[in-house]
Amino acid sequence: MNDSDLQIAGDILEVPHLLQAPREHPATVADFVGLARSIAADRSQWEHLVRYDATTRWYHRLRTGPGYEVWLLSWVPGQGSGLHDHGRSSGVLTVLAGTLTERTLTGRRVLGTGAQRVFAPGGVHQVVNDALEPAVSLHVYHPGLTAMPAHTTPDGEARTQPCPVTA
Repeated sequence: MNDSDLQIAGDILEVPHLLQAPREHPATVADFVGLARSIAADRSQWEHLVRYDATTRWYHRLRTGPGYEVWLLSWVPGQGSGLHDHGRSSGVLTVLAGTLTERTLTGRRVLGTGAQRVFAPGGVHQVVNDALEPAVSLHVYHPGLTAMPAHTTPDGEARTQPCPVTA
């Protein structure tokens, strides 16, 4: 989904009363958003697992299900993903703690605790911790993440971060 799609359809995350309770086996965007929100709300599922690494972005596969997987990531100040897409996977990014900045080819968004972003296959973005405090995020991918192709920034610099699954 690109920004023009959101202008036409509206942002489902802005209408929480339309979201359904999480299903055992999510199948729709709303289901995956609900799954991410339920995990975010239950800190006992993830808080004790978080680690911070000053040399590389830390990640941990939290859960897998039929056709999807859930990743927990931490970001110390200055860490970022590089400009990338998620191959054939779509997903939901949820900020669990701290603040992250998402940059796309059309702009940037500052995402605080509780913020969610939905992205479609081929959507290009970069996520960076520009703040002074560490951050934690949750990523739900459908289907499971198998590729994270790097893209070149407008200044011609290639920035990449290996896919946790293929690295």
